[in-house]
Amino acid sequence: MPFQPRVAILIPAPDYEEKWQPAFARKAAALTAAGLIVEQRVWTDPGDLTGYDLVLPLFAWGYQRDVAAWYALLDRIESEGLPVVNPVPVLRWNSDKAYLAELGAKGVAVVPTVEVDALDDARLAEAMAELGVDEVVIKPAISGGADGTHRVAPGTPIPADALGQRRLVQPLMQGILTEGEFSLFFFAGKFSHAIVKRPASGDFRVQEQFGGRETVWDAGDAARRPAAAARAAAPAPPVYARVDMVGDAAGTLHIMELELIEPSLFLHHAPDKGAAFGLALYGAI
Repeated sequence: MPFQPRVAILIPAPDYEEKWQPAFARKAAALTAAGLIVEQRVWTDPGDLTGYDLVLPLFAWGYQRDVAAWYALLDRIESEGLPVVNPVPVLRWNSDKAYLAELGAKGVAVVPTVEVDALDDARLAEAMAELGVDEVVIKPAISGGADGTHRVAPGTPIPADALGQRRLVQPLMQGILTEGEFSLFFFAGKFSHAIVKRPASGDFRVQEQFGGRETVWDAGDAARRPAAAARAAAPAPPVYARVDMVGDAAGTLHIMELELIEPSLFLHHAPDKGAAFGLALYGAI
């Protein structure tokens, strides 16, 4: 009988509000088709993980709300030498969006970003002046699902949850409103598929819980090249990667995020419905 590795997928805590089960079913089906045995473990209390051939944080949703527990889990996985994909150094690096500055320093075209240690009116004004814009998006450096992400126009007060907090300040990229946000997916270093996510009317957030919707997108070289460059700039080669991109007013694409921890992969939009994803994970064992 062929070897069937046991895989633990880390899932959200029971009280997590977002609907994650349909996406889990698609990923689990792709892994099962590749010959893997899939089991669930809650990321906040996963118990003994030593019997697994691979641990996947694919649904560690909500880690940004308990950062200490998340980093403690990474430390534990590392200290116990557990097989995890993506590797712990990649997961740790990708947890904090300060990595955008590193990507920019390596020549990757990223969304211009100013990091502020403690946001107030004066520092916000300075960041806007530095960026040369009068409308920005502010977000936590450790975030997910658009948690704590706000659009701030001139004269708009700083949201209470951001005041005095460490925040990233970015220009409101006009492409998000006109064309949407593009996501490109890579498995074992090879391009798989791409989608475009568009926000609901009057919003700038593209996530489904805010009314966003997605469709398949035919990504050309102008998108694939910077996406591949962003992926290659990670501390170690990621087995799975989602690269989110958005255009500026001139249509030039910039990297918004490099998702290497728990991204939605939209496998139902992949031409092979996730076969390359499953094979990439099997090959990582």
